[in-house]
Amino acid sequence: MPTPSLLCDSLTGGAGPPGSRHATLPQPCFLPRGMASPDRGALPLSGLTVLLVEDSRFAADAMRMMCQRSGARLRRAETMEQARAHLKTYRPDVVIVDLGLPDGRGDQLIREIAAARHGAVVLGMSGDPNGRSAALGAGAVGFVEKPLPGVAAFQRLVLRHLPERFVIIVEDVAGDAVRADPLAFQDDLAHAVDLMAVEPDGGQRRYLAGFVGGVARVAGDSALAEAARALDLEAAAMPRLRRLVTARLNEGQAF
Repeated sequence: MPTPSLLCDSLTGGAGPPGSRHATLPQPCFLPRGMASPDRGALPLSGLTVLLVEDSRFAADAMRMMCQRSGARLRRAETMEQARAHLKTYRPDVVIVDLGLPDGRGDQLIREIAAARHGAVVLGMSGDPNGRSAALGAGAVGFVEKPLPGVAAFQRLVLRHLPERFVIIVEDVAGDAVRADPLAFQDDLAHAVDLMAVEPDGGQRRYLAGFVGGVARVAGDSALAEAARALDLEAAAMPRLRRLVTARLNEGQAF
C-alpha cells in the first residue's frame, strides 16, 4: 500500500508580508503517492506534492501552471516562517525555495531543510544566475533560474532527483512555456510600490531589487529587470525603478 502524501492547495492567497490578510493556515487532504505510471497515461509528476517558497504571486502562478500540467499538486508559502510551519506538519515530495524572501535568505532555509533530512527534493530558485552556487552550497540538489523553464525542462529537473519508481520519459513539446496570470503581475507591482513608499534601507532595498528583478524576468520585461539590477547597485536608481513600476502598473489598470 503506497505511503500517503499530504497534497493540498495553496498555503497563502497572495503576495504580502508575514501576518498579512493573505496568510492562511494549511488544510490537509490525502491522496496516494506514486501514481506516475506511463501505461496508465499519467502525467510525469502525478502523485507528487510541491511546496513552493516564493513571495511573488506572478512567479508562483507560473509555477502553479507548470505543476498543474505535470500532474503535481502545489502548495505555496510566501515566507521562511510560513515554510517552517508547513514543514513541521507536512512532508512535501519537492521543495522549491526562492533565494530572496521577505524575512531572510532562501539559502538559509535550504540549509535548514537539508540538515533536518525531510527527505524532499530541494531546489533553489532565483532570477540571479549567481544564486546557483549559493543554493547548491546550502544543500539544494538543483536550481531553477528565472524566467522559469518550459514544462518539459521543469519535469526533467524534478524527475532527475526522484526515486526510480517515479521516472518516466519526458518528451520536449514545442511551445510548452507557461504564461502566468497578468493580474498576479499587477499585484506584484502594487506590492513593489508599497515597498518603495517607505524609503527602504540597504537591506530592504536589496530585497526590493531582487523581488522586482525576479518578477521582471518571469514577465520577460528586460527594461524593468535592468532597473532593478541598477537599484541593487546604488540607491540613486530608485526614482527610475519607481517610474517604471508605476508605468507598468498604470498600463495594466488601463485594460
